[in-house]
Amino acid sequence: MCLAVPGRVLEIGERDGTRMASVDFGGVVKEVCLEYLPDLRVGEYAVVHVGFALQRLDEESARRTLELFEELGMLQEEFGDPWERAAAEAGVQDGPSGAGPEAEGTAREARQR
Repeated sequence: MCLAVPGRVLEIGERDGTRMASVDFGGVVKEVCLEYLPDLRVGEYAVVHVGFALQRLDEESARRTLELFEELGMLQEEFGDPWERAAAEAGVQDGPSGAGPEAEGTAREARQR
């Protein structure tokens, strides 16, 4: 399922002549095109769909929506678990992995910090 998800603009720049931003979606940061919202600024929130910021959103609405999506598991479905992804990229697996007892649960422990 593809969702339109609210995110907070962290920084804005230009890439190949296109206005782009790093946007935080409740802990997951993605690159987003700002061509549809050229006056969006750092610190503001926007609804993003398939990598494009489509509509400006107030902070309270964005936070409520992100909390609801997280509660329903929709952020996990859309973005995956950033802790699990980071652990996988670092070569650490969660649970029985054959990686040795010292690696067991490392991703889970990182999530709890």
